[in-house]
Amino acid sequence: MPREWIDRSGDMEVLARVVETGSFSAAGRLLDLTPSAVSRIIARLEARLGVRLLIRTTRALTLTPEGAAYHRSALRILRDLGETEQAVMDQAAPRGRLRVSASLGFGRMYVVPLLGGFLERYPEVLVDLSLSDAMVDLIGGQADVGIRVGPMADSSLTARKLGESDRVVVASPAYLARRGEPGTPEDLAEHNCIGFNFRRMRQGWPFRRDGLEFELAVSGGVEVNSGDAAVQLARDGVGVARVGRYVVADDIAAGRLVPLLEAFNPGEREPFHAVFMGGVQTPARVRVFVDYLVGALAGTANAASPVKEKATPANGASPGSPRP
Repeated sequence: MPREWIDRSGDMEVLARVVETGSFSAAGRLLDLTPSAVSRIIARLEARLGVRLLIRTTRALTLTPEGAAYHRSALRILRDLGETEQAVMDQAAPRGRLRVSASLGFGRMYVVPLLGGFLERYPEVLVDLSLSDAMVDLIGGQADVGIRVGPMADSSLTARKLGESDRVVVASPAYLARRGEPGTPEDLAEHNCIGFNFRRMRQGWPFRRDGLEFELAVSGGVEVNSGDAAVQLARDGVGVARVGRYVVADDIAAGRLVPLLEAFNPGEREPFHAVFMGGVQTPARVRVFVDYLVGALAGTANAASPVKEKATPANGASPGSPRP
């Protein structure tokens, strides 16, 4: 291989350090080179390119127009090289920043309590956790792992099933004492139903009567962007909410919330999935985190009904709509 091919990335690094520090001596200290060695490398680079890159005076170093163009390209190439090397290293050992997005309810109840054990096992991983019921674009690079509730839409992503739960309509005892308890789904027209202000697969609330499912439009005086907010409003007696049963299991058991219209509950089970970019280039930090979630939740018995069997990859999945 010609010597100039071997030296190119090193020459770019030297030029970048010279521009960054403003002098040959300072760049040499960063690179463990003498000022004369730095000067020879820059001269060799200029000779190879056939143009002057730097104007050297006793006061300062200034990039020529050709030097500025080469410097911009060199920074991009060095950045790409660094990212490529980091990606390769990530395949071998779990390390680096892991960006995780989870809905508020599920994240608070199931992800946050597991982080201590995960970080103890993988101390080189930095977990960057965002809890929000808003959607994130995994393909666009907004997160490494997304944890969402509901059916998966087709995409190039991979999903691992963590568990499943049904949904329940609830209200507080104080609200029911004031407004009365609905006996049929149609009675909800007389109640303040707490809605969501984000995109959803269903606009109404589903019910089942005589074996047939139907969807009922509901309305009220407040819309929120998270299941946690809806639950808090229901606890405070503001209105009626429909949320995942796992979110309100403790409130129902303690009597803070009352399940409503259970005879009309369609009983559909909504799955929880960890969704990520799969394939041979999946970083180790993503693989071990998803494996850790599957293993930890598979042994837990609660209202979310985590899966008992070993979860298997499901290709062609995306987070779909957030379902608190």
